[in-house]
Amino acid sequence: MDYRIEVITLPVGDVDRAKRFYTEQAGFTLDVDYHPNSEFRVVQVTPPGSSCSVQFGIGLTTAMPASARAIYLVVDDIEAASRELTARGLAVGPLRHKTSVGDWQGDHAPGADPRRRDYASFVDFADPDGNTWIVQERGFDVT
Repeated sequence: MDYRIEVITLPVGDVDRAKRFYTEQAGFTLDVDYHPNSEFRVVQVTPPGSSCSVQFGIGLTTAMPASARAIYLVVDDIEAASRELTARGLAVGPLRHKTSVGDWQGDHAPGADPRRRDYASFVDFADPDGNTWIVQERGFDVT
């Protein structure tokens, strides 16, 4: 039996602002904006290349905005992803990498990991509500 995550629900305070952020700045694809009445609205967006989507809206969750923390996006080139997100107008945190090998709580240093180890390089950003995202590199082709 396969168990796949297909949708993550984010708590947001302003649905239209979140929709603009995710589609215009983060570059996610708009899949659905369904609003049958004033008590229910679902907006679903998908990060480029992802099989898991993100939804937000009205009547979807009782969680408070900014309570979704450290949602990971995985890319195969962290430097290119950082440049792309910055060019789209996102306030992206500094590119950093883990300095220790095998210690997930180790120190970080500026820039991408010099050896481009999987799961070692990161940037982050937050949506307008304060939900946070971490972009992590895996599968960089060093050839």
